[in-house]
Amino acid sequence: MPVLECKELCKVYGRIPALDRVSLTVEPGRIVGLLGPNGSGKTTLIKVANGLLTPEAGYISVCGFAPGRESRAQVSYLPERTAIPTWMTAVQLLDFYGDFYADFRRDAAIEMLEHLNIQPRQSIRQMSKGTREKVQLIMVMSRAARLYLLDEPIGGVDPATRDYILSTIIGNYNPDAAVILSTHLIADVEKVLDDVIFINQGQVVLQSSVDEIREEKGMSVDALFREVFKC
Repeated sequence: MPVLECKELCKVYGRIPALDRVSLTVEPGRIVGLLGPNGSGKTTLIKVANGLLTPEAGYISVCGFAPGRESRAQVSYLPERTAIPTWMTAVQLLDFYGDFYADFRRDAAIEMLEHLNIQPRQSIRQMSKGTREKVQLIMVMSRAARLYLLDEPIGGVDPATRDYILSTIIGNYNPDAAVILSTHLIADVEKVLDDVIFINQGQVVLQSSVDEIREEKGMSVDALFREVFKC
């Protein structure tokens, strides 16, 4: 069963289509890059898959569930902006996630926080921007979810932090799950991707495995993206 399936999915803001008859399938065990220019519909698609937005038309399911309580229980979502309560300490954040999510793996989160030398009594407010982003990602990846939706997880952080974030994604997701990773930094994430979805003006223009792109087109995902979306 696909982790995520969309058929003829439409979402409109006013008269502007953000998603225009989007059809795609994401299988278990895959890390998928959702790639496209600004305003292409990436964040809208992620929010619809997470049940935060309601489509005007079409079909979407997460692990066989239509959007609702059952589908949201399968999804672990990292928004583009840091959204953890800054007044909490790290240990309070662990308690918070443990109370909200039955699938939260507290031991895994503690191990990753210790790896970063983050003190459990340190407040989120006292942390640097990069450290806050790492902590939020740790919370998201410490759930035993079936679908991880990561919106710009490496935007605005230094290269060393990017490497840590990508290794955290690879090392901590359930092999029966799938990861959808939206980003503009294609060259940085290409090494961890299994598949890519190119989206532009609300339409899917390509869905392919990374291996097929390299074998059939003889180029990297980054090079193909630049060719497809060149000005």
